[in-house]
Amino acid sequence: MSYTALYRKWRPPSFTDVKGQDHIVQTLKNQIVSGRIGHAYLFCGTRGTGKTSIAKIFAKAVNCEHPEDGSPCGECPTCKNIAAGASLNVVEIDAASNNGVENIREIRDQVQYPPTEGKYRVYIIDEVHMLSTGAFNALLKTLEEPPSYVIFILATTEVHKIPVTVMSRCQRYDFKRITVETISDHLKALTAAEQIQVEDKAITYIAKAADGALRDALSLLDQCIAFHYGEVLTYDNVLDVLGAVDITVFGTLFRAITENRTKDCISTLEEMVIQGRELGQFVVDFIWYMRNLLILKSVDDTDNLLDMSTENQNILKEDSNRIDQETLLRYIRVFSDLSNQLRYASQKRVLIEVALIKLTRPQMEENLDSLIERIKSIEKQLEQGVTVAAVQKDVPLKEEMTPAERVSLPKGQLEDLNLIRSEWGKITRELGGPNRASFRETVVEPAGESCLCIVFDDQNSYMIGSREAVISELKGYVEDHYKKSIDFKTRIRGGGERLDTIYVSDEELKTNILMDITIEE
Repeated sequence: MSYTALYRKWRPPSFTDVKGQDHIVQTLKNQIVSGRIGHAYLFCGTRGTGKTSIAKIFAKAVNCEHPEDGSPCGECPTCKNIAAGASLNVVEIDAASNNGVENIREIRDQVQYPPTEGKYRVYIIDEVHMLSTGAFNALLKTLEEPPSYVIFILATTEVHKIPVTVMSRCQRYDFKRITVETISDHLKALTAAEQIQVEDKAITYIAKAADGALRDALSLLDQCIAFHYGEVLTYDNVLDVLGAVDITVFGTLFRAITENRTKDCISTLEEMVIQGRELGQFVVDFIWYMRNLLILKSVDDTDNLLDMSTENQNILKEDSNRIDQETLLRYIRVFSDLSNQLRYASQKRVLIEVALIKLTRPQMEENLDSLIERIKSIEKQLEQGVTVAAVQKDVPLKEEMTPAERVSLPKGQLEDLNLIRSEWGKITRELGGPNRASFRETVVEPAGESCLCIVFDDQNSYMIGSREAVISELKGYVEDHYKKSIDFKTRIRGGGERLDTIYVSDEELKTNILMDITIEE
């Protein structure tokens, strides 16, 4: 006999077996008991939450010969035929592959004939959002005024794609994601009935990995059982099969980040790669770990917000005390951006390494979050008595103690130099754009008759400021505003070169030194 997948074998046969959708189940049961059955229903919600299962149960219930409190008995010939897929009264259509106008026209032709057995003909259209525009238009009239014996149940995971004209003709039911606790309880009952030995911790992790979809949980459990057939299914076994990471690894990584241990962060990622963990899932799980930390720091009562053991919550509380909310929000932002990038990245490991370096070295970023973190780091060092040196350019002690050199200039050259130096800040500001930034750390020095030299401090600024167009603009500005024709040269400052030379006139230099000066030609 062929094997039946768990999600098919354990599909709920009646309303009482449905998990996590009590609000929908009770409403449908009340309609059946009172006889107030609608003609069109729209079931919307994420995958694996029971839309198709409830649709089939509802189809059985409205046709059941002996319903019990709104639920199908499951024993009458009609219930058995529908369960076996042999009833002509229940038609399931996959709109993903039958989405044309001709498919809907077939339905319109079929609804003219009453059911051969039972009370209703039920049409279940799955993934109805995949219908074409023409198909939706063809369905409208039939959907609005179907024969009294016809019921339409439309199921979709993307309700925003359903035309408003269709939604307005249906009773809408929104299916919720199923809680981790509900999924765990169901898996425990299932494994006990199947005589499968499994750790509670393993079941809890599978329930979390299912992300609110019970069908996904059953598929994951089926996969883990197949891989470790005949063994006790442990938590470590589940991590191996799903390529997931233990929560303790996230704690180790988080502490390395908060202590700015970049090498340890990279080493932890290296271990994940060697173990064959899926890096995209690794990033998503770490974001969820930091989300839990943020919840712990922001909310007093977290019992219903964190689906984890008391032991793990205590570990999280210790980690949450290591960091403030603003920094934690920055971590989450960096990794959320990373998660989006990984979808189409071929070098996932490199991107993750870059993100880890960003977190451990906030000085690499220039946004406000990083600046705040750097300030807090400095404040913390000061509180601990650590002297924080100001960032400055290295100037040899000998140069600091040596007086600046005095050089005499002809009167005309000195006047030009003093004029441009005194107005240099204004001139560079009004040039604007990238030119202004490139002239920020420059010094103007004499370069001969009616010529000045602009000395740049770094290569990047020199590449921008030394362009012919920039120099021409500068010369034109000086001519327009100061009525002087001055040429400009450019160069880069040499290593160890001093730029504090004092330029004076011949007369001033003679007066200060009180001796004859020989000016070299």
